[in-house]
Amino acid sequence: MSVVNLKNPKILLVDDFEIVRLMLRNALGDLGFTDIEEAEDGKMAMQKLIEAHASGKPYALIFCDWNMPEMTGIEVLEACRSTPEFATLPIVMVTAEAEQESVVRAIRAGATDYVVKPIAPDVLERKVNKILAKLAGRAA
Repeated sequence: MSVVNLKNPKILLVDDFEIVRLMLRNALGDLGFTDIEEAEDGKMAMQKLIEAHASGKPYALIFCDWNMPEMTGIEVLEACRSTPEFATLPIVMVTAEAEQESVVRAIRAGATDYVVKPIAPDVLERKVNKILAKLAGRAA
């Protein structure tokens, strides 16, 4: 049985730029989150998702970049939404693109939320808290 720890949720950061992953990791660390892992592309992210699920220690939340080599963020999102184990996994799309068309596409594909780089710490905190509150409601 897979158990999600909502006090210190397991978070996966997916971005092809190490500096973006580092900034997100630091911002989440400042909010008290310590169980954070990284993937540098979509294929690696999918492998980590499958391994974490199989180990019984699944990710509670993913921050996924839109534009990446190997497998784009939208492809990761679509793959997760079509896989029963990951169909409801909260996925926040992270991108430098703020066009409304991109936001609509991400939401239609099943994104839980959407943030534009650079991410302000207060915005990050608000979005993470909102998602964790929703997860806690599901678990109750």
